[in-house]
Amino acid sequence: MKYLLLIHMNPDVWQTLTQADIDEVMTGHEAFIKTIKESGELIRTDALGQPAESAVVRVRAGAQTVTDGPYVEAKEFLAGFYLVECASKERAYELAAMIPDVKWNAIEVRPIVHTEEA
Repeated sequence: MKYLLLIHMNPDVWQTLTQADIDEVMTGHEAFIKTIKESGELIRTDALGQPAESAVVRVRAGAQTVTDGPYVEAKEFLAGFYLVECASKERAYELAAMIPDVKWNAIEVRPIVHTEEA
């Protein structure tokens, strides 16, 4: 089964981290990626840009509008994700708990219900 491990970051919390904490997160991601590559569970991972760099596109009554910023006002934002394939939801939870910034950020585990290859 495929799962999306969504990393939700609170920038206010992130700003309180020491450089040692940030270094731990970064090297932790490298180690986590190595682990799930070797286990064959990693499909892909991406880090996302800041919410200030995003835009929301809507089409209403045939008219397109583009607004700056994230879709909703929130303290947390989607910072990145891992797409993994593993044997069970319990294993997906184990993998989510291994993501190094889980100590400060929330990791959402969501099953993939349909995939269309390009």
